[in-house]
Amino acid sequence: MATIVIPTPLRKFTNQQSKVLVNGSTVKESIDNLIQDFPDLKKNLLEDNGNIRGYVNIFVGEDDIRDLRKEQTSVSEHSTISIIPAIAGGCGADDISFNKEEFARYNRHIIIPDFGLEAQKKLKASKVLIIGSGGLGSPSLLYLVAAGVGTIGIVDFDVVDDSNLHRQVLFGVEDVGKPKVEAAKKRLLSLNPHINIITYNTQLTSQNALDIIKDYDVVADGTDNFPTRYLVNDASVLAGIPNIYASISQFEGQVSVFNYTDKNGVTGPNYRDLYQTPPEPGLVPNCAEGGVLGVLCGIIGTLQANEVIKVVTGVGEPLSGRFFVFDALSFETRILKISKQKDRPEIKELIDYEQFCGVRAVEEKMKEISVAEFEKWLDNNEDIQIIDVREPEEYQQVNIGALLVPLATIKERAAEIRKDKKVVVHCKAGGRSAKAIRELQDAFGFDNLYNLKGGIIAIEHETSILSKKRSTAEAV
Repeated sequence: MATIVIPTPLRKFTNQQSKVLVNGSTVKESIDNLIQDFPDLKKNLLEDNGNIRGYVNIFVGEDDIRDLRKEQTSVSEHSTISIIPAIAGGCGADDISFNKEEFARYNRHIIIPDFGLEAQKKLKASKVLIIGSGGLGSPSLLYLVAAGVGTIGIVDFDVVDDSNLHRQVLFGVEDVGKPKVEAAKKRLLSLNPHINIITYNTQLTSQNALDIIKDYDVVADGTDNFPTRYLVNDASVLAGIPNIYASISQFEGQVSVFNYTDKNGVTGPNYRDLYQTPPEPGLVPNCAEGGVLGVLCGIIGTLQANEVIKVVTGVGEPLSGRFFVFDALSFETRILKISKQKDRPEIKELIDYEQFCGVRAVEEKMKEISVAEFEKWLDNNEDIQIIDVREPEEYQQVNIGALLVPLATIKERAAEIRKDKKVVVHCKAGGRSAKAIRELQDAFGFDNLYNLKGGIIAIEHETSILSKKRSTAEAV
């Protein structure tokens, strides 16, 4: 039985199988048997007269059958048949049409000699899933919608916050408090009413990821935590679709294309080839903890959109096997090579990514307190010590009167932390405070430390602690 390599856009018709074994002594017999097993492939591969469509190329090994005996090219049980459609990121582009308004809208694309009408059709035929509509998702969504991607899915379970507005340009002050996916859809349809937007107001999990991702040609990862990064990567591998990766922190941005299958049927590295194991929880701060230059989100988010467009249209060379790094302070860029690692474990199923990244183990070991419980402690005048592990400039902007002990100094100032009463440790969002508690527990045996869930962000939005503090200060 010969092996037929199924291209990414067509795997939705083969139950997400990337390779299928078929009987047949020639290419034609093999393709006919493939269609017999998967009838939905017929309209994408064959003309009404049964001939292979003009935009579909067939290779046996490394040879184009047009240079051999065409459809009558002989195959054996050791042969590898590659189906290479012109449509890199979606199917049915030959059936795509544009109205007068759309032609005018996309004219600047269509007149580019190396892009043209065919690439624009592929954009309209494509389905792109964006994970996260925040700092990266905002510019990426705006430009993909403006470019004419036909169907865009948005996964996000967060609501718009005031602190988002300096970088999440999808939203305005009128959107604060609203679900991000709802606000995003409204804004995006006002930008381009000719597209279809599907929203998922839910957290991406191991239970729902494949059900969501399987309906798309490309996934773009704009998340800000390691469990979801590994989840998106593994789900894209299992679904057989490219994962357009982007990441930002403070002044640095990264972009790459993972799990991309080229025109020869060769699939490039994925995220696990770059990072086989995640860092220790709290070691690498997210944007809420470490901060990020707002304009950097726009730079990297648009580069991410650029890679999506390249993958979908087949125009240009995607960043597969390459890792782009941008330093906003020095304006230096680097492109590093990524290769598939032989010792990388095979991805067979989705796992518990919270446990894989060590998050759950930390939570089970560490005492935590919600902001609501913390507020009750304060109202009841509980005998507690409060430790703030943020930086001095953060403390100056907003604080609850805690003892400031920046994370970098936590061990050398351990003597200032009480062991004879409850101690609540907080930061901006909960990551740095968790790391501080682990260091204190491991080095000094503290057993009275409580991590404040959500930190200052949660205090600002879920309690009246700050307003009470201000009222007390005014009274004094």
